[in-house]
Amino acid sequence: MRKYSFLCLLLVWLYPACQESPKKPFIRTAKDTLPARSNIDPSIPGNFSTQRSLHFDSSHIHQFLKEYPQFNDFAGDIRQFYSNRQFAYAWFDSLGIIEQAGNLLNRVSNIGDEGVTKKVLYLGAFDTLVTDEQLKTSDRNTPPSVDANAELMLTAQYFYYAKHVWQGLSEKETKALDWFLPRKKIEQDELLDSLLRSPTDSFLADEPLYYQYYKLKDQLKDYRTIASNGGWPTIKADKKKYQLGDTGVAIRQIRQYLFVAGDLPTDNGSSRFDSSLAQGMKSFQRRLGMKEDAVAGPAVLKEMNVPVRQRIEQIMINMERCRWVPAKPAGEYLAINIPDYKLRLYNKDSVLWSMNVVVGQAIHKTVIFYGEMKYVVFSPYWNIPPGILKNEVLPGIRRDPNYLTRHRMEKVGNTYRQKPGPGNSLGQVKFLFPNSYNIYLHDTPSKSLFGRESRAFSHGCIRLAEPKKLAEYLLRNDPSWTSARITQAMNAGKEQYVTLQQPMPVYIGYFTAFVTSDGKLNFRQDVYNRDGRLAKTMMQ
Repeated sequence: MRKYSFLCLLLVWLYPACQESPKKPFIRTAKDTLPARSNIDPSIPGNFSTQRSLHFDSSHIHQFLKEYPQFNDFAGDIRQFYSNRQFAYAWFDSLGIIEQAGNLLNRVSNIGDEGVTKKVLYLGAFDTLVTDEQLKTSDRNTPPSVDANAELMLTAQYFYYAKHVWQGLSEKETKALDWFLPRKKIEQDELLDSLLRSPTDSFLADEPLYYQYYKLKDQLKDYRTIASNGGWPTIKADKKKYQLGDTGVAIRQIRQYLFVAGDLPTDNGSSRFDSSLAQGMKSFQRRLGMKEDAVAGPAVLKEMNVPVRQRIEQIMINMERCRWVPAKPAGEYLAINIPDYKLRLYNKDSVLWSMNVVVGQAIHKTVIFYGEMKYVVFSPYWNIPPGILKNEVLPGIRRDPNYLTRHRMEKVGNTYRQKPGPGNSLGQVKFLFPNSYNIYLHDTPSKSLFGRESRAFSHGCIRLAEPKKLAEYLLRNDPSWTSARITQAMNAGKEQYVTLQQPMPVYIGYFTAFVTSDGKLNFRQDVYNRDGRLAKTMMQ
């Protein structure tokens, strides 16, 4: 039985230091560190129905696939599913077709609400088969009937729905998009068993999807309503920026935009930039990750003039990414969203705290992957990456005999490293999690970059705005590591490795649309131009 899989989430940034070889060896592994998810109760016997008196001949599957050949992608799933249950009917019992069949028909018929662009296969035949059986079942004067075609159509449509709504693109396709988070395994046939075994009102309710998916789905509905009502106005600016006290036609358009987009509670039609408009402007800037100065400058106006259809596509793209991540993350974990330039500490779905980060430049993209943080390194050495050694350090040494002394560097074997202490490119602490990309989190002496809106400056690794805060949290369960001791270790000038008692999961992901805890839809710049590639793949 083919096992459909689901991915894991979140984001990260890199620095020239990221290419260095770590002091302790990293283990390269393709191991899937995420357990399979199954909501099957092992105490319940059978597959999903206690009915075993109604069976069909296995030859019906061949005939069904011959009549509906577009379901051949699921032939193996269908055959294995019914072989496991000795070809007993799943969607019929002694009274006729079960009520869950209508729920599935409704979900499949409205698959567009899930942000799926794929056309439903044989929808007309599906509707006819299920509706006819429902009418027969409701007619108490007619003996209940069973229909092998209706039975197989329901199961085939379930697998179709599960593939496109719960799984999304295949692992091969996501890797081609440079998404290397491990896939979470789901036993899809067992999930079908469980769903059909559940009470009618909960059928398809326990779906294996990350909570952000549902929030984006609600926003998709709202934005499609905005589009059907004509969208928002195009702002025709006659000056570079608008701020409190200004007047003009463009300000009336800005006000209308903010009202339609949900940043203003009302639109009074005024062409004056007043305090209420300033608050709406700050709300918009907050949702776009911009400086909240209530000034509508060129960058703000550019974002406001993004067509609603483009925002709808952006929502759908990120709903697709949500299909790949864990449905119910367990425990605490760190998540880095590259376009948001943020690291967040989560406990399950709740954000405990966050901090700004700097991520890789477009030419040195931060990799999307998963790892487990195992070490905190105080006062670290910086092992000079080969590229920087060749292009910067060696030419500097040839020009200046005192280059190594001035930069606090030393030669070790055939390479060079920078000593711990002031000016070290990794700052006072780094955080290691074994991975084949040589990516880690670290401090930096360059603090000014954290105040910028766009923070893609590194060569790959992720710089932290508040590294001590993370160190204190990771070592909080070790009473010997007090805040004072951590400060001392960071300033000791002598490298010290500390092994964490419990590894901390780290997800590095890429989401350009997401909903915050206040229910606000956020958009971010597609810093690595990944949205367009994903959109093309989704449309294939």
